Amino acid sequence: MSYLFQNARLINPEETLDKVGSMRLSESGVIEAIAFAPETLTPMASDKVFDFTGNIIASGLFDMHCHFREPGFEYKEDLQTGSRSALAGGFTGVALMPNTEPPIDNAQVSTYLRHKAASLPIEIEVIGAITAGRKGEKICNYGELWETGVKAISDDGSPVMNSRTMRLAFEYASMFDLLVIQHCEDTCLSAGGVMNEGVYSSLLGLRGVPSISETIVLSRDLNLIRYLLDTKKGAMPHIPRYHVAHISTKEAIELVRQSKAEGLLVSCEVTPHHFTLTDKDVFHSGYDGNFRMNPPLRSERDRDTLLQALSDGIIDAIATDHAPHACHEKDCGIAQASFGIVGLETSVGLAFTELVHKNIISPYRAIELLSTIPRRLMKLPPIRFQVGTLANLSFIAPDDEWLVDTSQLKSKSKNSPFYNKHLKGKPIGVACKGKVWL
Repeated sequence: MSYLFQNARLINPEETLDKVGSMRLSESGVIEAIAFAPETLTPMASDKVFDFTGNIIASGLFDMHCHFREPGFEYKEDLQTGSRSALAGGFTGVALMPNTEPPIDNAQVSTYLRHKAASLPIEIEVIGAITAGRKGEKICNYGELWETGVKAISDDGSPVMNSRTMRLAFEYASMFDLLVIQHCEDTCLSAGGVMNEGVYSSLLGLRGVPSISETIVLSRDLNLIRYLLDTKKGAMPHIPRYHVAHISTKEAIELVRQSKAEGLLVSCEVTPHHFTLTDKDVFHSGYDGNFRMNPPLRSERDRDTLLQALSDGIIDAIATDHAPHACHEKDCGIAQASFGIVGLETSVGLAFTELVHKNIISPYRAIELLSTIPRRLMKLPPIRFQVGTLANLSFIAPDDEWLVDTSQLKSKSKNSPFYNKHLKGKPIGVACKGKVWL
């Protein structure tokens, strides 16, 4: 049996492709034929035919910021359930952050995860820690991590507060061209904070996290990179590549905008919850723990700046920061709740509902943000729509309307502020690793 998709919108920004056409896949997920309108593929007896009028076949979506909690916190999520959640969300690949127990700060843990992930239905990349134990004190052996296939490093969940340690991280990571992903947060300012500092935190009587806690660390890091480029450029094999995780403030966007104009190799990602919700939603939630995240939901001014930055190209990627927690860790009031939400299964819906259908970005730009650029930042092989190659595809119905029912999520955890939210745009399948999931 083969699968024939007719009248689909084929989008692959890696090939500057956005055309209506047909595609045939073998049962083992190999692209057998492609035709672009007005030409079409004639159905064969062995074809299972799908009329994809109005639907999208896109290069496989890749989430560069996920937490699958294994090893150490498998009661929240594990590689199996996380992979099922990714498939349901239309993702063919993810990158896993190292805040596990033990953390991914050595070759043994990295090798264990990569070996276990090899049999899973999606591609899994492993992000190593910047510092041993993610304590922010001593950098890890990046060469050892790189030899196991690690392409990026981060202490996500914790910033590297020590400036000397961060400088050494930039210098050492440049030897292997590793992407350095920073969780920008000045913990001296944010300690004990529950939500964004502002009028709504005051009305709720909750300790706030000031927006400047993000920009202080980001500004420090950018200045370190400038210093190294001025004084050490000839001694570094590669220019440092720096990525801002879950950017959330207007001032941080302006710093990234300025650094890009200077020619620094700086990139950033935004989460669907940060471009959709604000601290006003926290105020109206009734102290719901599902609205506690780090960085917190910011002001409407910050959110509007993120939307503009998505439109004008300053933001490079949409990443979910998929952060599962057990019910007892979120159903306890916002002041006691753990940080984070699940996001893989609502990402496409939110991107199309809040961005594409509101004419902030095009479907082509959405696929760039969800697929092409994240893969490029992680130095992954580009996806090609070529006959004879193994397909890496995501199938999206941009006009399908659906209701988020958290009880039906494939993730082991159900912590989402988007329960009962109506969305327009839905992932309906993937082709990955020799299988077609529809």
